Amino acid sequence: MIKSLIKKPGAYLSRHWPKRLYARALIIIIAPMVLLQSVIAYVFMERHWQMVTERLSMAVVHDIAAIIDIIETYPQNDEYNTIIRIARERMGLNISILPPAELPQTGPKPFFAILDYFLSEEITKQIHRPFWIDTVGDSDLVEIRINLGDKVLRVFATRSQTYASNTGIFLGWMVGTALVLLIIAIFFLKNQITPIQQLAQAAESFGKGRPLPKGFSPRGADEVRRAGLAFLRMRQRIERQIEQRTTMLSGVSHDLRTILTRFKLQLALSGENFETEALEQDINDMQHMLEDYLAFARGEGTEDVGRLDLKPLMDKFTEEAHLRRRGFTSSLQGPAVIEVRPRAFARLVANLVSNAFRYAKNVHISVRRSHENLHIEIDDDGPGIAAAMREEVFKPFFRLDSARNQDSGGTGLGLSIARDIARSHGGDVTLGESPQGGLRAIIEVPI
Repeated sequence: MIKSLIKKPGAYLSRHWPKRLYARALIIIIAPMVLLQSVIAYVFMERHWQMVTERLSMAVVHDIAAIIDIIETYPQNDEYNTIIRIARERMGLNISILPPAELPQTGPKPFFAILDYFLSEEITKQIHRPFWIDTVGDSDLVEIRINLGDKVLRVFATRSQTYASNTGIFLGWMVGTALVLLIIAIFFLKNQITPIQQLAQAAESFGKGRPLPKGFSPRGADEVRRAGLAFLRMRQRIERQIEQRTTMLSGVSHDLRTILTRFKLQLALSGENFETEALEQDINDMQHMLEDYLAFARGEGTEDVGRLDLKPLMDKFTEEAHLRRRGFTSSLQGPAVIEVRPRAFARLVANLVSNAFRYAKNVHISVRRSHENLHIEIDDDGPGIAAAMREEVFKPFFRLDSARNQDSGGTGLGLSIARDIARSHGGDVTLGESPQGGLRAIIEVPI
């Protein structure tokens, strides 16, 4: 029962709450400001306004009571000129003595009847005579009539004498200041919301296969800029993967067509002394190609993150170097266990080390682990790669024509697979010149 009652306001808000971020942010800014202004206005009207009005009304009634005492003390003065002068000059009251008559009927009270209330309360408390007041007829004057029995005392007092007239000024300043602050807040809020709207438009355009909006660049608050940069990097990765997959399909068709042509040629030239050794070699080559294609297409992206110990991996490379009759050394700084996708990361390092074993006699791996990054350098003493070609070799199916060079059984996907795996971990693979005279492969991955 209680849960259903709690859920009802939430369901109502979810249906009627604005859907756009700009409108929601405006409500978040305006609602507390309006609430604060309302609380301040209420406290002011309840405390300050009533207190000042009460004291002003009390002072005016004190003066009227003093005038009545003078009139009743000196009844022989029929003209009352002196009393009228004293009231006007010393008390700021315009009085007149009228013949006895019935007091007017009480008219409708204003919505805010605070002045009527305090004046009536003080006259009743101090004078104890029938009276009539009018606070509505003239906006600048308050009229008070008091029945003295044989005469009627009429008093005109200015509204500022009986009423806290600075209330309107206070409320005006409060509302004006709130409006100015609100306009400034809306201006700055629009500047903060615009980058988010542009990022949403860019994501929508990319989803529809359209180019980025003209002039789009990450800007705004730090979180918005980081989201924009992450979107651009994601877009680049997706476009690069699409390009690589397209290139892969072209390469697959070309490579398989070449082997099928050799099949046809061998069958055409085969006679009675048909030998299967060449065909078996072609089949093995085709199987090797297909395995590489599938590994490249999968990208190892579905594997869960786990723990990989680098020491057994180094031991495996040591055994491989012994079988290949290559020199191998390694150094490890920092913890050996890392959080990555184990099979994919092992394949990444193995591809680079295998290339080094293929073209060099000595290989050295240096691993440096910090709290934020993993840095791996693979140095060899092979022929190296020219600086102008160090980015080209990462393209799928790219093979060098010189001797670092063309592997007759390779598919040109080893480095492409390695870079894809590194970038899927948020890092990268780059090539440089090794101090040993060959090639240096650098793996940098955030941990």
